[in-house]
Amino acid sequence: MQITGNHQMARIVRHNDESVREGYIRNGVKEIKLFTSALKAFQCNNRIVMAQRKHLDDFLRGRIIGRLECGRTQLEVSEELGISQSVIFRLWQRFQDDGNVSRCYSTGRPRVTTPNEDRYLAVTAKRNRRSTASDLFRQLSSATGTTVSRQTVYRRLGHIGLYARRPVRCVPLTATHCRLRLAWSREHALWTPQQWSCVMFSDESRFSLQSDSRRTFIWRAPVPVTTKRTPLNDTVTVVQDGSFGEELFLVPELTCMFRV
Repeated sequence: MQITGNHQMARIVRHNDESVREGYIRNGVKEIKLFTSALKAFQCNNRIVMAQRKHLDDFLRGRIIGRLECGRTQLEVSEELGISQSVIFRLWQRFQDDGNVSRCYSTGRPRVTTPNEDRYLAVTAKRNRRSTASDLFRQLSSATGTTVSRQTVYRRLGHIGLYARRPVRCVPLTATHCRLRLAWSREHALWTPQQWSCVMFSDESRFSLQSDSRRTFIWRAPVPVTTKRTPLNDTVTVVQDGSFGEELFLVPELTCMFRV
């Protein structure tokens, strides 16, 4: 990298020579002071860049205060150390106020909801398990006046083990359903393998290509998986679901393909 200043040119090389003062570069046996623009380029070239939201350690704080006490300006210290001038200003103001430059204890960003509001979300979700996160934060806002995001609702309910999942239990069968299933079973009870060879059995997983899959979820605890399902056929087919008007992927995970 080439840097030009006062009609002089010096080639900056990476070095670990501690004898070279900060803000200077070595050109042969001489040390050349860098201008502001050249110093910034030198700092970037040597990976001395300002990191956002990176806390200063105590050693670096001491270096800053030491330079300021020696008569350096805040701008010079900022350019030499690659630290924002506003950070140096606040650190110097704090040192002048109480003589302490150690980092204060911080608890982080305060929670937007109180424990009572968290319990309200949990009770509301358990009473109406089919309510969505949008429904819950609207009910919370109307009841307490606290406005939260959908993601906050997910986090609060996740802390107590409630997640938006598909219902585990199916809809109870009616007497008509049971009668029809029994009749179908009796009709096919004596079928031969040749007759079953014309039937395709498929356990097809449904994947929607749109953001709204139109599935109904409930708030419940996750069910542990005790068995591992092994796909027998990895063929992916695309079908058109006329009832929903959307394109779906059907992945036959446990599919027994027979000749049709």
